[in-house]
Amino acid sequence: MAPNNATVRHARREDVPAILELIRELADYEKELHSVEATEAKLLSTIAFAPSNAPDVPSGSVPHAVESTSPSKPARCLVLTTPEGTTAGIALYFYNYSTWRARPGIYLEDLYVKQSERKRGYGKRLLVELAKEVVAMEGGRLEWSVLKWNEPSIKFYQSIGARMMSEWVSMRVDGDGLTKLATLLD
Repeated sequence: MAPNNATVRHARREDVPAILELIRELADYEKELHSVEATEAKLLSTIAFAPSNAPDVPSGSVPHAVESTSPSKPARCLVLTTPEGTTAGIALYFYNYSTWRARPGIYLEDLYVKQSERKRGYGKRLLVELAKEVVAMEGGRLEWSVLKWNEPSIKFYQSIGARMMSEWVSMRVDGDGLTKLATLLD
């Protein structure tokens, strides 16, 4: 099945149950299901959605018919459905910025295609649509992280032209550490 037979569009509010299901499947694949705090209510309040009657994503377009992003609603989500109408994959992302390039970009938080729908070009299709959005907004880059042990994904990403950023180390502050940092100078 060609990936062009699938439909890619910006997520709508009615997609939230399927989005949450795919998030949980991804977490299970990454052996972190116990860490999922996402709920339908939290997704509804943090993702910028397209209206229910919004058209599919035109190639190379920047989403204009989608709710605006904001500090409390920073994420967008592309949904890929099979020709039969099954939600097969998601690309959950947000906008970022390169200070050196002085250009916007996209950070892909999660890319996931159902295990049963893999090897059909769906992951590539989602990445192509995101790349088209970056190009359309005259952005500088599309970037994401991948777990070091996830060799199949690393090989796939390299096959489409992505390169590993081995000189960078990811840093994170969360949970109690975030609260402590926020009050460090109080």
